[in-house]
Amino acid sequence: MDDQAVTSLAEDWRHAGIRTGDLVLIHSSLRRTVRRCVQGGMPGAVGDILDSFREAVGDTGTLLFPLFNFEFTEGVAFDIRTTPSQMGVLTETARQLDGAVRTGHPIYSFAVIGARAEEFADIDNFSGYGADSPFARLRVLGGRIAILDLPDQHSMTFYHHVEEMKNVPYRFHKSFAGDYTDSSGVTARREYGLFVRDLEQGVKTDVDPMGELLWEQSLYSGDRPGEGSGLRVIDADRLFAAVERVIDDGRAEGLLYSVEHDG
Repeated sequence: MDDQAVTSLAEDWRHAGIRTGDLVLIHSSLRRTVRRCVQGGMPGAVGDILDSFREAVGDTGTLLFPLFNFEFTEGVAFDIRTTPSQMGVLTETARQLDGAVRTGHPIYSFAVIGARAEEFADIDNFSGYGADSPFARLRVLGGRIAILDLPDQHSMTFYHHVEEMKNVPYRFHKSFAGDYTDSSGVTARREYGLFVRDLEQGVKTDVDPMGELLWEQSLYSGDRPGEGSGLRVIDADRLFAAVERVIDDGRAEGLLYSVEHDG
């Protein structure tokens, strides 16, 4: 471990808004952070970056990392013990950490590490974004979301949780079935759901405008992608309220989605 890198990065994350004791979901692209470390004479190892987030929240804090893997929708078997994350090297490193808790959905699972990890150990939600999902528990527990050098379009899955809770008309429930191996090594056929966009109506996820609105409303703290530390932070409950308001006001099209018309 490079103590200088860990301490320096932890200071960056705190400056962006992460606090001791936080419960925080982290979406990340590491390329620029690694480059910043190397330019500063530090190795920029993935383990050091992970440790820097752990230092930022402290011993009383908890980190969630998305382990999303979409192969189950294509009929590929899921093994909660070994199926890798498709969300980048930081998330896969967190998955393999001793003591990490993995939530149960085969498409939208999370690695949880830290003081409150066991509060996520019982989650085996049917619907990826539903009321029994890690997204919902994050909000109930007063959690936050931090995004490192990614636009909202490539990170803010929490928007879909709000959309499902509001049962928006431009998405619908769809089920997927496949072989699922649990933590005990038992394999069985299981079915899980997602609240998916209506492709037949030309619905396209298009959430960067919502991200701009969050900046305008001063709901994000920290830095935009490519600027400063590259990390921005938002409270999950404040985010939920802002997205809910947009949906209730009939402004979802243009802020959360767009429609592609043939021709």
